[in-house]
Amino acid sequence: MKAILSVTSLTLLLGTTPALAQDAARPQSPGRPQSQPTVDIQSLDDSARGDAYYNFLMGHTQELQYELNGEDDLAEKSIASYKKALEIDPNSPVIMERLAEIYSKSKRIHDAVIEAQAALKVDPDNLDAHRLLARIYVRTLGDLSTGDVQKENIGKAVAQFQAILKIQPADTYSALWLARLYRFENQHGDAEQVLRGVLKREPDNGPALEQLSQILVDEGRSQDAITLLTQAAGDSSSPDIYDLLGDAYSQEKDYPKAEEAYRKAVAEDPDDVGHLHGLAQALLAQDKYAEALEQFKKLSELEPGTSENYVRMAQLYRRVGNFKEAESSLLRAKQLTPGNLEILYNEALLYEDEGRFDDAVKVLSDAIAGIKTQSATGTEASPNALAILYEQLGRAHEQAQNFAAAIETFQEMAKLGPEAEKRARMLLIEAYKDSRDLDRAIDETKKGLVDSPKDRDLTITLAMLYGEKTDAEAGTKLLDTLLQGNDNDQEIYLNIAQVDERGKKYSDAEHAAVKAGEMAHAASDKEMVWFLLGAIYESEKKFDDAEQQFRKVLDENPNNASALNDYGYMLADRGIRLDEAASMIQRALKQEPNSGAYLDSLGWTYYKQNKLAEAEESLRKASDRDSHDPTILGHLAEVYLKMGQTDRAARLMERALSEWQKAVPADYEADRVNELDTQLKTLKKRLAQKSTPETAKPQ
Repeated sequence: MKAILSVTSLTLLLGTTPALAQDAARPQSPGRPQSQPTVDIQSLDDSARGDAYYNFLMGHTQELQYELNGEDDLAEKSIASYKKALEIDPNSPVIMERLAEIYSKSKRIHDAVIEAQAALKVDPDNLDAHRLLARIYVRTLGDLSTGDVQKENIGKAVAQFQAILKIQPADTYSALWLARLYRFENQHGDAEQVLRGVLKREPDNGPALEQLSQILVDEGRSQDAITLLTQAAGDSSSPDIYDLLGDAYSQEKDYPKAEEAYRKAVAEDPDDVGHLHGLAQALLAQDKYAEALEQFKKLSELEPGTSENYVRMAQLYRRVGNFKEAESSLLRAKQLTPGNLEILYNEALLYEDEGRFDDAVKVLSDAIAGIKTQSATGTEASPNALAILYEQLGRAHEQAQNFAAAIETFQEMAKLGPEAEKRARMLLIEAYKDSRDLDRAIDETKKGLVDSPKDRDLTITLAMLYGEKTDAEAGTKLLDTLLQGNDNDQEIYLNIAQVDERGKKYSDAEHAAVKAGEMAHAASDKEMVWFLLGAIYESEKKFDDAEQQFRKVLDENPNNASALNDYGYMLADRGIRLDEAASMIQRALKQEPNSGAYLDSLGWTYYKQNKLAEAEESLRKASDRDSHDPTILGHLAEVYLKMGQTDRAARLMERALSEWQKAVPADYEADRVNELDTQLKTLKKRLAQKSTPETAKPQ
């Protein structure tokens, strides 16, 4: 038997519907009779009032059922019930608002907007109608394709949120949305005012703190963001606030303080992956590889299905030289996301670090072929991803000393589009230079300048190439055209100093480097100036001055690998403070374990220490990395000569002399070549006088 609710029981169930009849006309909604009398609900008889409540209740019940089941006929029934209620009480904003809501839920957005606007005409302070319209306008923002329509809907959403806050100033949800929309329109001042209002009421409101701190950071007011968040952290030990503080310090590149903040966030909530990610990145930025690795291990346990954590672990294992664990981590990542390009890219990098260049080439070539196959079958490939793979493939060929293949790869890369072509041209120039074909490198650079005569990077590149040919005058003349007479000239003076140094015009190089130093303000710029001055003084054999400059670099940045290597090599080559030299070069190698130059420096230091076995091992590794470097070959020959393996030494000396003849002019050291030539002739005479040939194993 159907229960019949009385008017009294309906009123208790729904609450009293206010009498909101007004004389003003309002737009008609779809399906409603075109003319309806304006009736005050209080003037309705009990029967009419009961029918209105009954139909409203039925519409609301059907609306709730639609939310649960998603059946379209329930939405239609709810709409019909609300319309019946409106036929009896046509000026009830409550019924109008609910009808607008079910229109919105059932994707009849146009009808929802009309009905909500009608409700606001009757009751301008109807919060639910304002909120519904605000939600509708916000939802449309991500679906719009034209800027004008987007701007119009942002304006409408802003107007609704402003109306809500005028009626209910403490509505935090609406305030946060209004601030987001202000930020979207670059009205940062208005957004900041709204957010500070929220924080005045709720000092530890995470979303408000996040938005306001991001505004401050975006405006270059990172210290204001840090002050805001530090104060908030003092009022509340919320892990989210510490996390935001870590973000702000990271933006300032103050990674030690970022680490401290993230550690507090992790201590408060150790299972929150966001805090752990922040801490891991802060540690990584400080080159704290072992500690960062521990955090990514924890993340891999908390997010076992996330391949990115295993990729980061592989990168860290690779940095510390643990190639076996790096390979294991990448294998796990590949199992989780087969065919992922970032994983394949990192796999190739690992193979390159291991000296497995053929494997690296195969991985990258297969990845490129896979993308091309997808394109052929209609799947759009990312030109950027393809360009990255081509670049790394070319670099792998270069490391394998296969410059012809590298050049061909970069030429293919240039076909991907204008951006890729520009990058490929620079890589081509570099490949020609590394293969000691300076003329082709210069021709390629000039070709680029024909297409882009004002290209600053190409102009600098051409000047530096002239420096490699020891034509310092031509190089500095080009660079002079880029001088502007302000502090932006610092980079150009550094380039002039390098060109002059390569052209062996050391006095001019010193002068240009000093001018660059006068314009240097950032610590990194000063480091570069000191390092370059150290290199110039070393070339001039002003060793005390060179040491002073290298020491300045290391006082500022103790982990500057280039300074550690060059300073250490300078000491070792002079045969002084060899333990100190070895320690510095080892620190450089810890950062770049596969650098042929650093391996050569360490091998030469071991030679000077008479540690011949260690010297041979290090120099052989250096030779594997760069088999055409005459300095490395000459050093290895010296080791074998001292070990009594004269045949090997002679063969390496011959190879070294041959490579010296192919060296670019700026690298050619006549004194060293003459010394090596004399040494080889003497050695050959000794070998010729031997009655029996040496039976040492061939090199």
